[in-house]
Amino acid sequence: MIRFAAALARREFVRFIRQPQRVIGSIGQPLLFWAFLGAGLTPSFQPPGLEGMTYTEYFYPGVLMMLVLFAGIFSTITVIEDRDQGFLQGVVVAPIPRLAIVLGKVGGGTLIALFQALILLVAAPFMGMLPGVGGTLMIVLALTLAALGFTGLGFSIAWTMKSTSGFHAIMMVFLFPLWLLSGALFPMQNVPAWLHWVMTVNPVTHAVTVLRGPFYTAPATLLADGGYLTSLAVLVGWVVLSLWLSVRRVTKRDRGI
Repeated sequence: MIRFAAALARREFVRFIRQPQRVIGSIGQPLLFWAFLGAGLTPSFQPPGLEGMTYTEYFYPGVLMMLVLFAGIFSTITVIEDRDQGFLQGVVVAPIPRLAIVLGKVGGGTLIALFQALILLVAAPFMGMLPGVGGTLMIVLALTLAALGFTGLGFSIAWTMKSTSGFHAIMMVFLFPLWLLSGALFPMQNVPAWLHWVMTVNPVTHAVTVLRGPFYTAPATLLADGGYLTSLAVLVGWVVLSLWLSVRRVTKRDRGI
């Protein structure tokens, strides 16, 4: 099963690398958001408790999360494409556990998301954001967990979709707002009570918290912070739930698959 899952994950990653326009598009969109919003909102960005921080610096972890969102979610579109091309039917009837399909597809999407996020992470030292070795490891861990959560969620949705256009609609109506209301775009302070509640129950909010923390706080301090540990627990729970939904969806046999 592990060999099959690894082969499937490798296929996803190689297919991504062989499409330069897809690589450029996945990285370019978050960079444009970061550049334009950072330049436009920095003069008016003065939230309580964040004095002295530019919007470009505040938005940087949010851009990393946005990149992981797009990379992880859009990588699962290949589920629909593979079904249309007949490849998925061949995989399903193979004498291997269906769990291997989830591990391969989600693992491949996670690798794609991490590959792009690590490229953008190189910009951190040039902004004066030096998390150190321990902080960098925590950031990579946060990106890995977020990528698993997004990819697992995208896979469970893509498995039920019959067209890529329908998946894009779900993406913009349901998945993209998860990032918009996560604290990646604007702080949670002074927002309306109902919006604060929505952002609090949003698992991506906790993913952004786990990602942003190591940029500004030492790992030992974070690991002693109850709020940070709570967000980490929510993030891990979200990953487990997303993978469980994917496995449950795949093990349910549908006509035509």
